[in-house]
Amino acid sequence: MLETLANAIRIPEIRSKIVFTAAMLLLYRLGAYIPAPGVDANVLKNIENEFSGSNVLGLLNLFAGGSLSRLSLFALGIMPYITASIILQLLTVVLPSLERLQKEGEVGQQKITQYTRYLTVGLAFGQSLGYVFLFQSFADKTGQSVVGDLTFAKLMLIVVSLTAGCVLLMWLGELITQRGIGNGISLMIFASIASGMAGGIQAWATNDDKVFVVMMPFIALAVVIGIVYVQEGQRRIPVQYAKRVVGRKMTTGGSTYLPLRVNMAGVIPVIFAASIMAFPPTIGQLINSPAAVDFANFFSPNGWAYVVGEIFFIVIFTYFYTAVTFNPIDQADNLKKHGGFIPGVRPGRPTAEYLDRILGRLTFAGALYLGAIAALPTILISQTSANFFFGGTSILIVVGVALDTVKQLEAQLMMRNYEGFMK
Repeated sequence: MLETLANAIRIPEIRSKIVFTAAMLLLYRLGAYIPAPGVDANVLKNIENEFSGSNVLGLLNLFAGGSLSRLSLFALGIMPYITASIILQLLTVVLPSLERLQKEGEVGQQKITQYTRYLTVGLAFGQSLGYVFLFQSFADKTGQSVVGDLTFAKLMLIVVSLTAGCVLLMWLGELITQRGIGNGISLMIFASIASGMAGGIQAWATNDDKVFVVMMPFIALAVVIGIVYVQEGQRRIPVQYAKRVVGRKMTTGGSTYLPLRVNMAGVIPVIFAASIMAFPPTIGQLINSPAAVDFANFFSPNGWAYVVGEIFFIVIFTYFYTAVTFNPIDQADNLKKHGGFIPGVRPGRPTAEYLDRILGRLTFAGALYLGAIAALPTILISQTSANFFFGGTSILIVVGVALDTVKQLEAQLMMRNYEGFMK
C-alpha cells in the first residue's frame, strides 16, 4: 500500500487528484467545527453526555464525525443523501419509469441522480427541523436551552443552514468522485469514523475491564483479517474463446476467466443498513414521548433488535446491490457475441442460469459473513464506550473503503503505465 502511494505521488495527474481529495476532506472536517447560527456553543459543551455511550445519538454523531454534538453546519452529515439513494434504488425496482431511465445509460443515470439530489434536500430539511426541536429539549444545569428562545425566524435560519450544509457535503462528495480518488460519499464516512478513533483508543486504554483491554486488539485484528479475506475473495469462472473470422483475418481462440467476487457490493450494504436502523431510534428521540423513548431504547445500537435488523438489511442490500451491479443475462449475451463460452455450459440462457446460480451462492456466503463481522464485535464490546469506534460496522466501513480506494489508485497507476508503454 505504501509503495502504491509512493508511486502515485510521482505522477503529477494522480498527485493532483490525491491533493484535491485531501483538500475536500479537510474542508469537510473544518465545517464540522463551525456551529450553526443561533446556537449557544457554551450550552452544547454541557450536554456532551447526551451523545456518548450506546444511544442512537452517539451512533449518528459517529457517522457525522462529531458534527451533531456540536450542531455544526455539517450536523446532518451525508446520511440524508445515502437515505435518498436507498429510496431511489428501491423505487427503481418498483416503478417502470425509473427502471427505463436506468437502462438508458448515462443520460438516464444523470436524471436519477438529479432526483436523488431533490429528495436529499427534502429529507435534510425534515431531519434538520426535527433536530432543532430535539436540541430545544436539551438544557444545561441552569435550564438554558441550546437554541434559546426559539422563534420562527431563528428556526428557519438554523434549518436552512443545516440543509445547506448537507447539500454542500453532497456536492463535495460528487466532486471527490469525479475529480479525486475513490468514492466521495464513502470517503466522507471514512473520515468521520477515523476522526473519532483517537477517542476510541483513549476509551480502550482507560477502560477498567483489563480483560477487554487485552482482548480488544486481537478482536480488531481478527475483524480486519476477515474483512480483507471477504473483500479479496473471488470465484474464477473459466471462459474459452473460439476462433473467429474478422474481415480477412482468423483470430485465434484463447482462455481466460470471469472473476466473481464473494462480496461485489463492498461496504455499501453496511452503510445502507446502518442508516436504515438509525431511522426508528431517531424518530423515537424526536417525538420524545414515553412510548417513543421505549421504542428508541428497543432499537438501541447495542440491543439484540438492532443487531438482528442490521444483519437482515445487510443481507437484503447485499443481494440487491449485487443484482444492480452484475446482470448474468447481459454477461451471457456479451460472451456469446464475442464467441466466448464456459466449458461444459451451453451459450445463451444456460450460461446466464449458471452464472446466476454461482453468484447466488457467493452472495449468500458473503452477505452472512458481512453480517457476522458487523454484529459479532459489537456484541462482544457493547459494554464499553469504545464500541462505536471498534465495533464491526465501523471497522468494516473503514477497512472496506480503504481497500476500494487503494484499488482505484492501483487502477489509475496501471492505466498510466499502459499509456507510457504505448508512447
